[in-house]
Amino acid sequence: MPSESTIPAAAPTVTAATPTAPMELPATVTAPVPTPEAVQPDVTSLDATGLDRVFREARTFSKWSAKQVSDEDLRALYDLLKMGPTSANCSPARFAFLRNPWSKDRLKPALSAGNLEKTMAAPVTVIVAHDPHFYDNLPRLFPHADAKVWFTSNPGLAEQTAFRNGSLQGAYLIMAARSLGIDAGPMSGFDNDKVDQEFFADRGWKSNFLINLGHGEKGTTYDRLPRLSFDEACLLL
Repeated sequence: MPSESTIPAAAPTVTAATPTAPMELPATVTAPVPTPEAVQPDVTSLDATGLDRVFREARTFSKWSAKQVSDEDLRALYDLLKMGPTSANCSPARFAFLRNPWSKDRLKPALSAGNLEKTMAAPVTVIVAHDPHFYDNLPRLFPHADAKVWFTSNPGLAEQTAFRNGSLQGAYLIMAARSLGIDAGPMSGFDNDKVDQEFFADRGWKSNFLINLGHGEKGTTYDRLPRLSFDEACLLL
């Protein structure tokens, strides 16, 4: 992904912020001081079963059982993933849930050969996209400052923010699905331009990646592949 850019200020009522971490508020926005009753008690970790379901035992499936994913499941899924953090609560991700054969047929010409069979068989395929004009919602989503002008005055920053935070929200979808007992199979391997023209021509959304959702057939995945160790992937500074 592109490197994080500091959100600039470009309106008379908002002064420029010094460089901050990606999710911090601009210098002119004061975070509220929590009242004693608003302070949350210490929260313990998920138990081993929860950690296994979301991370340690979760797998990426290509073969699916006949059990379906309902529209109610998809609404519950979105209500979970939308709570994940994004920069200035910008929430740029948009999701198209393809849940019937004719919507899948519209996707078929854009798929690579290796993704065709498993996508046609999946109960639901999600097109994870982002709205390049996400900032139109910022007066409602982030009323603490005139955040919209940060992006209307800087198209490059708007593009980076939409892609980065939309990708985050796609990852939240995978974690939310696993939390609800739904298996996920994220993938690239498709023609973005064809997808955008077929599904989003009237909205201007931009596709990012696909996720198949359903209930995977157990015993059909490869053995668990290795991961990098902490010392290989991390620095303690």
